[in-house]
Amino acid sequence: MNALHSLFNAITVIFIAVTMFAAGLATTLSALRAVLTDPRLPALAFLANLVAVPLLGWGIAVLFALPAAGFVALILVAASPGGPFGAKLSVVQKGDVIAGTAMQVLLAAVASLTFGPMSTAVLSVADVGTTVSLDVAALVRTVAVLQLVPFVVGLVVRHYARSTAHLWRPVAALVSNVTFMVVLVGMLLGSWHDIVALLGSRTLLAGFVLAVVAFAAGTLLATGPPARRTTMGSIAAVRNVAPPLAAVGIAFDGSQAILGALAAVLVSGLAAALPIAAVLGHRRDDATT
Repeated sequence: MNALHSLFNAITVIFIAVTMFAAGLATTLSALRAVLTDPRLPALAFLANLVAVPLLGWGIAVLFALPAAGFVALILVAASPGGPFGAKLSVVQKGDVIAGTAMQVLLAAVASLTFGPMSTAVLSVADVGTTVSLDVAALVRTVAVLQLVPFVVGLVVRHYARSTAHLWRPVAALVSNVTFMVVLVGMLLGSWHDIVALLGSRTLLAGFVLAVVAFAAGTLLATGPPARRTTMGSIAAVRNVAPPLAAVGIAFDGSQAILGALAAVLVSGLAAALPIAAVLGHRRDDATT
């Protein structure tokens, strides 16, 4: 059991690092500058993802009267923007892929520093029926190293060795996708008793609702044409699994109950966000024919 736990942790680290490395390989300095040229877009994205969605997550957790594990999982997810699948959903919906990718990476980078304080503040104020003690410094160190460093390395490779970046990018993306599935399956299998207990529960519904309202918040708090606005909605709807996983390991000693709730929230969130992106993509295909 200890060997499987260590293997799961190792694969999780690989997933986080390779995903951010792949994002760096896919991002150009010009794309980042283009997004930052109009400060309103990142400012509104920060407001939506770093303030509005965490507060909405808190409200949803209270509204649905979630149990402690589900409450903690929903807050951790809500406080963690910049999920790599958000940029992929911008492709599915035929949206503004460049802005989506750049903003996803920017949010992941900033959230690596804000996740700890935000989740700690909410969980400290909320009555979750359990002792909450997040080591903010440890979270910042863990998430910053696992995300920022690989992204910067990928960005440097893309800038100075473009041909190498083009060769490495498909491999990195494949490893990211495969390890994501392994992590998700590992979370599901390792916590299947807890997940089965959540079937038909309010935790799954809360994760679904969070993704929908996050999409709405991201879309409303954005600038530009509709394609860019809905792209920002996709970015907001898909949260980053890396910081919550780190938090569960650091602050909750790898609690299987919280991991099970976390997997349930993530799966139900994807179940909400993917159809929205698919419908938007279908409509845009029809509009161009």
